[in-house]
Amino acid sequence: MKTRIPYLKPISQRLVQISLLVALIFGLSDLRAQVSYQTHTLYIYSFAKYIQWPEEDRKGDFEIAVLGDSPILAELQKMAEKKKIGDRTIKISRFSSLKELKKTHILFIPGEMSAQLAETLAKTTDQSTLVITEQAGMGAKGSDINFLVKEGKLVFEMNQSSLSKHKLKATNELSRMAINI
Repeated sequence: MKTRIPYLKPISQRLVQISLLVALIFGLSDLRAQVSYQTHTLYIYSFAKYIQWPEEDRKGDFEIAVLGDSPILAELQKMAEKKKIGDRTIKISRFSSLKELKKTHILFIPGEMSAQLAETLAKTTDQSTLVITEQAGMGAKGSDINFLVKEGKLVFEMNQSSLSKHKLKATNELSRMAINI
């Protein structure tokens, strides 16, 4: 049984139905993206706790940065307001380009910025920076951790060789959860 809106002509009713459908689809996709980045943020918080940094990098604020624009920034900010790494405050920052890149504990590279991975790795070679990406193939290209969606679930690859180059070590618990490459 079709629902009719009495004061609209049939063509107008169809436009209203299409508009509602479009609004629903976009609303759900925004919700999916938000939930996804909440999950990314939970993982990143766990990485901060279960990756071992060199002694000289265990003092002061714990810094997490995002290269470029990403919806994850808002989620990371929310997390930083509520959580700490041990007794360390979490600071979130954004680099709009590689020229701004400075030392940070974790650097998240959104999918749109993946083409800059090689240059980013060259700039962080001598730093203990955990480089996290979110596009297929980036783990094999040198990121330390790469997010993937498999069978509808967020998982992560871990590149042990790259971690070693950055003077980082994953705990056994974290390594067991990862797809090791």
